[in-house]
Parts: sequence; C-alpha cells; structure tokens
Amino acid sequence: MSGNQPPVLQLHDAQLRFGERVLWHGLNIDVHPGEFIAILGPNGSGKTSLLKTLLGQYRLHSGTVELNGHEVHRGDPDVGYVPQQRGVDRDTPMRARDLVGMGIDGHRWGTGWPSRSKRRQVDELLAAVGAQDYANEPVGTLSGGELQRLRLAQALASDPKILLCDEPLLSLDIPHQRLVAHLLNEQRRQRGTSVLFVTHEINPILPYVDRVLYIAGGHFLVGKPEDVITTEALSDLFQSPVEVVRAAGRLIIVGGEDGAPAGGAAVAAGTSATATGTGGAR
Repeated sequence: MSGNQPPVLQLHDAQLRFGERVLWHGLNIDVHPGEFIAILGPNGSGKTSLLKTLLGQYRLHSGTVELNGHEVHRGDPDVGYVPQQRGVDRDTPMRARDLVGMGIDGHRWGTGWPSRSKRRQVDELLAAVGAQDYANEPVGTLSGGELQRLRLAQALASDPKILLCDEPLLSLDIPHQRLVAHLLNEQRRQRGTSVLFVTHEINPILPYVDRVLYIAGGHFLVGKPEDVITTEALSDLFQSPVEVVRAAGRLIIVGGEDGAPAGGAAVAAGTSATATGTGGAR
C-alpha cells in the first residue's frame, strides 16, 4: 500500500438513497493504491450498492465520488470487477481463454478478430492466475475455484487501478477460498491495484486486509481490523450487544453478522474506530 501517492478512490460526504430509504450517508473514505479494504455488514446494508455506485450503475443522491481523478462511469477501464462465484451450463461451448479474452474486447460488438497480441495477453493473464493447464477447456466443465481464477484474470485484463470484488468466495470450499484470496493479494501487490472486497466471511482474507469498512443501518466504521472488529466497536455501531470471539485464529462475530439486531434501524454514532458516519436507513 502506498500512502505517498494520490488516492485512487475518494468518497466525500456520500449519500445513497432510494426514495425515502437511505442506505448510507456522510460516507468519507480515501482508498490508496494497493490498499486492500474489506467491506462488511448485514444483508441490505448497502455493500453491493456501494460497488454498483463505483461501477456507474447507481448515482449518489449527494456528495462526491472520484476514481483515479475522474467521475465514475460505466465501462471504466480503471475498474475491474470480480463477481460472486456462479456456475456455468455444462454445454456452454466457450473455452476458458475465451472468457478471459472478453475482458480485453468484450465491450465491442461481436467476438472480435483473433490476433497474436490478444492471444499473448490472454496467455499472460492465464499465467498470472495459474490457469494455463485448462486454458482450452470448456468453461462448463470447470470447478468453482477454477472459474473464479478466470474471472480474476478477466478483471485484470484492462490493468485496472481498483478491483471491486462482490463476495467472490461465496459457494467455494475453504481451500479454494484461500487460493482465490491469495491470488487477489498477490496481484494487488504486484500491480499496485487497490481492492474493495465485499464479504460476509472475513477470515479467508483477514491476513491481507489493511482496513475494514463496516456498514450497518446507514452508519459505518472505517479503520484497521483490530480497531473495527471488536466487541465494543460493533456493539456501539449496532447499539445492541455484539460479541467478537477469537478462536483458532478465526474471528467469529455473534449478533451483527446475523443481520441487524432487533429494531436494527437505530444505530449509535461515535466509536473508537478511525471514522464513523450516520444514516437513516429503515
């Protein structure tokens, strides 16, 4: 992580709302090159909506967002996106290298003309994620972990400044979770790419996380994992008892991760973490 370079992402006093429902407001965060930030919170708290805002799919109600010195917009090559793991029909004729190639010219009409330069770039991306052995296999025959390697390679095709990861470890077994998390960390260190990682399960990525953005009930905390993921900080955020237990090298959050506590719209502001914000989600 480089704190000497300008932030790759800046959110200032950002508010996202749909009608009367406020997901979050007063959100302030600067993300620096190479920084790995985990985005946590219960279902419906606005984690994926934050990624969609950065992808240009949602517009802020107020406040500003700037990515690599410009406004966010759809199809921005400065942004890579790794979605949730999802299966592919076994009869899909697309090969692994074809899926990765879509990250290079998938925005154009049609399949594009084959070329040596494109093949070389695809080969380099496949090598970067260790997927050379099944480069020519139909994607429908691959495992979830193998598919996530390909989606990471596809996301890296434009050499993005920031990777947006929307629960990419969901439905993967523990070994593949660790593998994909390791690959993400390896690529961000080699390329200086920032990572925003939405997840319900922080343990597979905890060794790599620089900071945590925890969103709940329209409020948020930003800070180092040891400052945010504590019994005191999360109980303050939820204004309801939340227990953080450390066992066998894992963090277990009892209360908050199961959803907002009863009547979870009301959340306290002000904790020991780096930053807090307030909102009016209901």
